[in-house]
Amino acid sequence: MKQPKPAGTQARAQTAQSTTQTATLAEIAREAGVSAPTVSKVLNGRADVAPATRTRVEALLREYGYRRRRAEATRSPLIDLVFHELESAWAMEVIRGVETVAREAGLSVVLSESAGRLTPGRTWADQVAARRPHGVVLVLSDLDASQRALLTSRSIPFVVMDPAGDPGDDVPSIGATNWQGGLAATRHLIELGHRRIGAISGPSRMMCSRARVDGYRAALETAGLPVDPELIKAGDFHHEAGYRLGLELLRRPDRPTAVFAGNDLQALGLYEAARELGLRVPEDLSVVGFDDLPVARWVGPPLTTVRQPLMEMAEAAARLVLDLGREEQTSTATRVELATSLEVRSSTAAPRG
Repeated sequence: MKQPKPAGTQARAQTAQSTTQTATLAEIAREAGVSAPTVSKVLNGRADVAPATRTRVEALLREYGYRRRRAEATRSPLIDLVFHELESAWAMEVIRGVETVAREAGLSVVLSESAGRLTPGRTWADQVAARRPHGVVLVLSDLDASQRALLTSRSIPFVVMDPAGDPGDDVPSIGATNWQGGLAATRHLIELGHRRIGAISGPSRMMCSRARVDGYRAALETAGLPVDPELIKAGDFHHEAGYRLGLELLRRPDRPTAVFAGNDLQALGLYEAARELGLRVPEDLSVVGFDDLPVARWVGPPLTTVRQPLMEMAEAAARLVLDLGREEQTSTATRVELATSLEVRSSTAAPRG
């Protein structure tokens, strides 16, 4: 026989359903058995709250779907910009884009790095809650459910730029047409006459990496060419991966005559691998990158690459997070993708013979 819910639990569930968005601090404090100032401290990210009390209050805030009222949500003049790794010219393009929008709005930018983790740690979420910025832009990162609930309860909007995984329908995100970029890069090499084309990708757990390789595969299949798994190498988005995986591809007796690299840094590492093996670009090896970083046009030879509009993506993410903070947008506008384009330079040519 099914046991009935205790009266207190049943009443709380009914109250949570009927008073979502309407619970007051006093009501939440009474339910948690603490004072209203203690609930306010939790909301403001204050450290002088016992961990057990904080956990109990946070659970009730999530249960009631509590959001700070606009009058309560006094924000700092900041945008939090979070990278899973903060290095390379790629990050600089993103920073420039967010700072452009922040400067127009009279705001400053706070930079954070999650040390290679795709989800920032709990300490970061508490620090953001204490800062109460106008919004958070996460780059190649994501938030877990408790972090989303924490920011939502403080009325701190967040947008993910180039999400590492599927952010879900309820998380606004800005990205690029990665699949189309991979398709265009590989199609360009096929049209030049290449038939044995390798690929070096970023981490397979990242959505953008998988999409670029899927575009590469689609181009080969559309042209009636076989997809050889031995010619697809997964690494990270750094020079070293392009160099190391490039050596693996180019030392093969049946080496590829062209390689599509997952980003420009990998392509530059591939340049070094080719030089070390006595191969010339593009006479012996054609190379295509992805991103179109400023360095791409100044290396020798200038790099053919897929332009990803990084600054425009960052600007769009920053504007969206500010619009969400002004309640001019809702989180139903889930995914915006900016177009990529192929920039043909001197690193690609028809294969010899």
